[in-house]
Amino acid sequence: MDPSDAPMPLALGLRGASVFVTGAASGIGRAAALHFARAGANVTLVDINRSGLEETQQQAALMGGGATLCVADVSDARDVSKAMTTAANAFGPVLVAFNNAGIEGTRLPIAEHPDEDFDATMRINVRSIWLCMKAQIPAMLAAKRGSILNTASAVGLVGSAGSPAYVASKHAIVGLTRATALDYAKAGIRVNCLCPGLVASPMVTQRTSSANPELLRAWMDAQPIGRLGSPDEIAAAAVWISSDAASFVTGHAFSVDGGYVAR
Repeated sequence: MDPSDAPMPLALGLRGASVFVTGAASGIGRAAALHFARAGANVTLVDINRSGLEETQQQAALMGGGATLCVADVSDARDVSKAMTTAANAFGPVLVAFNNAGIEGTRLPIAEHPDEDFDATMRINVRSIWLCMKAQIPAMLAAKRGSILNTASAVGLVGSAGSPAYVASKHAIVGLTRATALDYAKAGIRVNCLCPGLVASPMVTQRTSSANPELLRAWMDAQPIGRLGSPDEIAAAAVWISSDAASFVTGHAFSVDGGYVAR
């Protein structure tokens, strides 16, 4: 879908906001950044992939919002600090954050799973969100308002065979989100997590190419709706829950999964 043709999301309170999006070089992160820009927000795009960020920035320029980029590894505290400084210098304090960066990691049962791959999955999927929220919350406390959305997964709410590190990391994100939401609810800061099902993002499509149609069919059948989600569908949900339209929503693990968790 051409981003300029994407439906306008319900996005109260986002016009002119300083929004921080990690994993913005592709997939759900890119789609969300473009939806935020279309809603009039100023978006700081963060990823380790410069060329992908530059492409997202170019597309965001067509949406009407401002966009700047920062190449950063969000599992590194110094890089997170650098990215937050970039955002504040460009657009003012970050009051809306979508902490979306993550990896799938190794798909092996636990007895066969390399310890270093477990550590990498937890570092990139969980530590990055820990570090980002620690860096984001002080400005929100000063402003007495803010919205943080973390990307977990539908398998952060249920089990799934063959991916113990990934599933553990996504359950950890759900727990971290809920605990943080309770800590800061009375301070005006909402903290939620998004739990997508199987989505036609690079993480999925690189494993379900035309060379592996059986896997694609199995993944589509795993979702009662009978298909993969699109990054734009997940992005629209991300923008809604980040906006003032969801002002009474905090501590919520929001499934956008084609019915996967309801099975």
